[in-house]
Amino acid sequence: MSNYPAGEVPLREQSPGLWGSDVIAQAIRDLGFEYVALNPGSSFRGLHDSLVNHLHNEKPQMLLCLHEENAVAIAHGWAKVTGKPMAVVLHANVGLMHAAMAIYNAWCDRVPMVIFGATGPVDASVRRPWIDSLHTSRDQAAVIRPYIKWDDQPASLQSAVNSVQEATLITQTYPKAPTYVCLDVGMQEQAVTDRIKQPAYGRYATPSVPNPNTADLELLCEYLDKAQKAIFVLGRVSNRPSDWHTRVAVAEHWNAQVITDIKTGATFPTNHSLHAGPASFFLSAEQEDLLREADLIVFFDCIDAGATLGKVGGVGTVINVTLDHVLKNGWSFDQGQPVFCDLYIGTSPEACFTALAHNENLETNRSFDLGRRSTVDLQPGSSVIDMGQLAAALWEGFQDAPVTLVRLPLGWDASHWHFLHPMDYLGYDGGAGIGSGPGMLVGAALALQNQDRLPVAVLGDGDTMMGLSALWTAAHYRIPMLVVVCNNQSFFNDEVHQEKVARMRARPVENKAIGQAIVDPEIDFAQLAQAQGLIGIGPIHRPSDLSHAVYEGLESVKRGLTVLIDARVRPSYAQAMNEGMTQSSKP
Repeated sequence: MSNYPAGEVPLREQSPGLWGSDVIAQAIRDLGFEYVALNPGSSFRGLHDSLVNHLHNEKPQMLLCLHEENAVAIAHGWAKVTGKPMAVVLHANVGLMHAAMAIYNAWCDRVPMVIFGATGPVDASVRRPWIDSLHTSRDQAAVIRPYIKWDDQPASLQSAVNSVQEATLITQTYPKAPTYVCLDVGMQEQAVTDRIKQPAYGRYATPSVPNPNTADLELLCEYLDKAQKAIFVLGRVSNRPSDWHTRVAVAEHWNAQVITDIKTGATFPTNHSLHAGPASFFLSAEQEDLLREADLIVFFDCIDAGATLGKVGGVGTVINVTLDHVLKNGWSFDQGQPVFCDLYIGTSPEACFTALAHNENLETNRSFDLGRRSTVDLQPGSSVIDMGQLAAALWEGFQDAPVTLVRLPLGWDASHWHFLHPMDYLGYDGGAGIGSGPGMLVGAALALQNQDRLPVAVLGDGDTMMGLSALWTAAHYRIPMLVVVCNNQSFFNDEVHQEKVARMRARPVENKAIGQAIVDPEIDFAQLAQAQGLIGIGPIHRPSDLSHAVYEGLESVKRGLTVLIDARVRPSYAQAMNEGMTQSSKP
């Protein structure tokens, strides 16, 4: 990011002395962090000063956020594009509590980030009245420890420097997840009189992912050679084009059908003859039948593979490829049900696919199919935007522009859109926590500025409203991106649940929108966007108008602007199908 907003280029005046937070800030720079997302707080006033006046707001550059949850969501979106951690700073226990949902999302999505917390003086005798006591914790990380990978609350400046390095190393070690370092305010503000030894950061190499051992690899190849109906189920895999090509080559070599998951992004070309789709949040009936009929199922770091097996019942040989077991703990069941399998290979999907390709001498250098993404044609005369016409309008508006869909709403029907490149779609948020979409878009858009991709997110109106203030950060730092609010004026996913319960209990389905509908008054998202410095367009009610608005919006994004379109969309029953409701349950 080259443009600094007004007032964020600090005066460069030399000042005497060195402070504890200066040393910590230098460690953050030396470890290669480009940005640090934060919402200001007095518990890290020393570190804030050091980032501004010691490092001059460069490497890392601060990203001012209006809510702590947004700060973590921005780091989450950045990691989904780059695979690298962004630094986040959270104010004391209260800021940490605000951010907890976003941290859980990042944990469930297995993305790296280093979170710096801060606490009031641990030494109670030097605390200011009232505020320092409220914002001090004996074990601050206890608030989030079940869903972070590692934490520390160092007691000295030397140990703090070492902790910064350790947190950075651990968050980037596969499987990745957030780490947390809590910095005592007194340590930040102490004058440095003794020499602090900065670690030789370049000598702290990130551990390599273990490759499949020879016996496991040979047995896996033997299973694949014998299989008549092999299925690969893809979960959390990389978005590197080379890895995408390798997955395709391996699937083609063994004629394995592939099931993908819309929660984890674009992992395999969905128009490929081997893709058993469409991708969805839940398995379709057709996909369940394929799994029942398969004589070999290979799960590649899948979300809740155990529950999938439980749903389809007795199946053939099962192989599980993942290292996710190293993150299991007793607090949450986000890792899912136990996976009963015939072979468990403790490695990453990328390492396994690469080993298979090398073992078979497969050609993995392929060109991308740049075909049509949308499977739905625009109906210019239509006066209603349903989910199909939303997809058609996006396609018409994109005009073959290289777009990355950062997020899609729960109601998205993947049969309307093909993913033909690993950067076509980044996936969901991990923990299914509403409010993360805007922040994740900002972080992803920041990372995509150096790539030939235009960031677009299709967000629900509830998700947008909860995380709305993240859009100010995008406007403030001139981060170009396009938000399309899929505005059905309801928490419609929960309307589907209410309808399901009403039908089970023989109660009025007509009441399903009570306590769900976001109307009376309607929310004007275009005005809310304009109030934060974005270009706001809408509300849009017709598919043809939406395609034009998307085209104009992307043209503005290409000029470096931030744009939001309010698209009024008729709710669909894609969610109902995902939740297992039958066609007969429609009203």
